[in-house]
Amino acid sequence: MIQIQAAFFWAYATGATFAVSAARQLQWWQRSVHNEGVRTRSHAANPYLMLTALFAAVLLVPTGLFMMWQNPSWATMQVARDHHGIWAGFVLLYAGGTVVAALFGFLVAQALVLVGAGYWAYLQCVGGHFLLFGVLVHGWDGTGYRRLLTTNQGALRDWPRDSVVNDLLHFLTSGTFLALLVLGAAVIGTMLITQIGWLLEGWQLPGADEDRKVARVLAVAIAAAGVYGLPFAGAVGASLLVRLVGWPLGLAAFAAVAGFALLPRRSPVRLLYGLVGVPKRHWKADLDLELP
Repeated sequence: MIQIQAAFFWAYATGATFAVSAARQLQWWQRSVHNEGVRTRSHAANPYLMLTALFAAVLLVPTGLFMMWQNPSWATMQVARDHHGIWAGFVLLYAGGTVVAALFGFLVAQALVLVGAGYWAYLQCVGGHFLLFGVLVHGWDGTGYRRLLTTNQGALRDWPRDSVVNDLLHFLTSGTFLALLVLGAAVIGTMLITQIGWLLEGWQLPGADEDRKVARVLAVAIAAAGVYGLPFAGAVGASLLVRLVGWPLGLAAFAAVAGFALLPRRSPVRLLYGLVGVPKRHWKADLDLELP
């Protein structure tokens, strides 16, 4: 249901977020296989991976194809005027690529979680959502938000001629926005319920209370701010810097600020991450702790 240029970034970020939400369960799954002494479960039997694939195939892809059919101009960020401007093979690429991107995001984040690099798995969520919001806010020519909030090429051309309020009213009263509202309630609602549910499920496993430092409601709020709020703020900040000093200097300045905020061991983001209770060590560490 998102515009094509940002769809793969959203799919990757969503897959990574699902894996981070189920990080403790994924470690528990790997640990149970290890305890059995032989590999009796394939990756295809991983229920969290399969549910991620199901979410992408049943919700992300059909809603995206519906928006492409309902308003191809909006779905392509006003690049295509109508259906004739979209190559049929691209539709196939979009449908298959969205599922692949979601699974790839999940598998990368899962691999990081299982080796004890949970924070780097979280950064997959941040990076994917930053690229998503970057496309929607700035785009490739600085008009990303205009392409998001207009329904056709004519409205995009007329944007500077009218007030912002009128432009927004035109979009908010359009059939495109109504379709987004209905589909978004289903897609985003299911996504958030799943992610929160997996977090709550993980906190019930042994050792969760030791890792989680705040109440569950506050932990969910911190997790949401870190996964969605932080990348959105970063995309807006990067867009402002690019507008002020240009692409090279703007991106360089943003990279320096982002690196300072995310990478140091005592950064604020790492501190907040530690409050949520996502595993910070290798899954085998739990086995070592149980040894007499």
